[in-house]
Amino acid sequence: MNPMSEIKKTVIGKVEHFYPKIGVVVVTLEAPLQVGDKIFVEGKTTHFEQIVESMQIEKVNIQRAEKGQSIGLKVVDKAKEGDIVFKLE
Repeated sequence: MNPMSEIKKTVIGKVEHFYPKIGVVVVTLEAPLQVGDKIFVEGKTTHFEQIVESMQIEKVNIQRAEKGQSIGLKVVDKAKEGDIVFKLE
């Protein structure tokens, strides 16, 4: 049995921009997200999961962001504009 089949994937947004030098994506959230949540980023050539360790709004560190907010999110791998960001539960 595939372990991913038991994990709920909820779309929380898509990558609007990726800053490769600092490893940060910009995402406008479709659902709340907080530090400590597990996310999965997927696209044509993108495929990784991670724990949210750092996110910011206008260069200010935050612990939680709500639907509709645009955040900067530190990522562990490269991402591309249009990649989908899921929250894993």
